[in-house]
Amino acid sequence: MAEIWESWGHYAYLGSFIWAFFEGETFVLAAAALGAATGAVNPWWLLLAVWFGSFLGDQTWFTLGRRFGPRVVRRIKGADEKVARVNDLLHRYGTWFILSFRFLYGIRNVASAACGLAGLNWARFAVLNFIAAGIWASSFVAAGWFLGSLIGPERLGWTIAGIALSALAFFIARHWYRRSRKARSEAA
Repeated sequence: MAEIWESWGHYAYLGSFIWAFFEGETFVLAAAALGAATGAVNPWWLLLAVWFGSFLGDQTWFTLGRRFGPRVVRRIKGADEKVARVNDLLHRYGTWFILSFRFLYGIRNVASAACGLAGLNWARFAVLNFIAAGIWASSFVAAGWFLGSLIGPERLGWTIAGIALSALAFFIARHWYRRSRKARSEAA
């Protein structure tokens, strides 16, 4: 990853922007850890890139949810349940939900679209989304930077691989657990 970052130069920050536009927690942690361990990544440029990438990604989903939401939700399998969950959280927690939804795994993009579906004021969502994207970017860059400083460059690759394999094992186990639970409920 360090070689890619060095060969791409400032375009790597554009890549970070694009990655954060869609998701990006793991990437931001890894890039910040790489920066701390090797000096190849400027944390301030990374912070700005992922902050604006995350902000604009969520604004895009908000706008799409507001404009095309009901038609799209009917077409995507499982979207109804996620939108209902997000609407429940939005009505229950309001501003706090908008400030924190990007920290809840698996609902970031759906939450933005659901906020648009719910008819939230565009300006209010934009201001809260900008603040939340800054908090998200700052926390993940800082956590990655701390991790990279703590483990050093010689163990960084193994640590990232271990975390990735652990996450993969968790999601596979969760998938199989849900699948077996669904099969048992259908058999009963």
